[in-house]
Amino acid sequence: MASSVNQYFQVFTSRRVATLALLGFASGLPLSLTAGTLQAYMAQSGVDIKTIGIFALVGLPYTLKFLWSPLMDRFVPPWFGRRRGWMIITQACIMLSASAMSFVAPGKEPFILAAFALALAFSSASQDIVSDAYRTDVLIERERGAGTAVFITGYRIAMLTSGAVALIMADRIGWHNTYLVMAALMAIGMIGAAVGPEPAGHVKPPVSLQEAVWGPLKDYFTRDSAIQILLLVVLYKLSDAYAGSLTTAFLLKGVGFTATEVGTINKGLGLVSTIIGAMFGGALMVRLGLYKSLLLFGVLQGVSNLSFMALAAVGHSYPMLIAAVGIENLTSGMGTAAFVSFIMSMCNQRYSATQYALLSSIAVTGRIFISPTSGYVVAAVGWPFFFLITAVSALPGLALLMYLKPVISGIGKIPKS
Repeated sequence: MASSVNQYFQVFTSRRVATLALLGFASGLPLSLTAGTLQAYMAQSGVDIKTIGIFALVGLPYTLKFLWSPLMDRFVPPWFGRRRGWMIITQACIMLSASAMSFVAPGKEPFILAAFALALAFSSASQDIVSDAYRTDVLIERERGAGTAVFITGYRIAMLTSGAVALIMADRIGWHNTYLVMAALMAIGMIGAAVGPEPAGHVKPPVSLQEAVWGPLKDYFTRDSAIQILLLVVLYKLSDAYAGSLTTAFLLKGVGFTATEVGTINKGLGLVSTIIGAMFGGALMVRLGLYKSLLLFGVLQGVSNLSFMALAAVGHSYPMLIAAVGIENLTSGMGTAAFVSFIMSMCNQRYSATQYALLSSIAVTGRIFISPTSGYVVAAVGWPFFFLITAVSALPGLALLMYLKPVISGIGKIPKS
């Protein structure tokens, strides 16, 4: 039994997989520096709330990153290859932008701060493009789940570092030094990019910018069931996202927990549970394969929403809160490991930066359109039935997944030409 378990978790010892922990950390670190942490920096510097609200626009590059992803497929830096070279360039730009932000007084020079914050967000989004492409290119088929899990772990730890830890540091060493420390931590990602292995085999980049733009689309839409797979990409995580759109509001207003309790249990336990779920799911995928993992984890994602339905029925209960948060985040981490592996399996290495960026952008469209309805549904049917509806919303994606079983089961190694 022990040897069987070790066989599943041995995949995490691969150099390809281990490197992704460092790259995941580098990918997650900049996010809060242009979002929550930046808001705190500005608020404590006396910036008015209207200006702080406008600064949310600096996050726009994360939404639009697919627009310049073809450039990162087409052009190859003169060192460290097509993927690692771009990673080191973008990480250096993140380091410079974060350092520059530390020297700006938000109350006196908000526009200069905005320019540096936008540069940081653009560099971070660009790093995400090439990190996703590198992960897609370098992992062999059986490592995708584990590689995704390790990347998510590094990413979540980094978000905690640049979020909660940065706020604590700012109270002790000031915002200037805090942003400099965060900038210095990007060296972790640069080390990961420098020591990471090159993808196996030789992949010829697009020969022109025109091919880099249109080649990924032509390559994808000539495949079997291309439209149906896009619909599955939209639907697979829908129930998870739908329930998550109001989870914090439910815990605060629906069942009356305090902000401290929600922060400690929902955020703290949620983080640990997500990491455990991703790691366990990644290991389990070695045995189950892609299709069975997507099906099992998809079912668990939908069913886990019923734990919040039970919490809504029981009311203010700490054991039920711990159980609901733990179960939901555990299954969400498992589902994310399988889902990201699925997206990677659909990418051609020649165009992986563009194809991954497009598919991951399409994946959030369902959440964008369905989340605004959540408040109206709660007002109409109440919290218990809302979470029941979110669980039921998993069924269309699961039905489509079963319909596409022959296609998904036939997905082999990532195309290289």
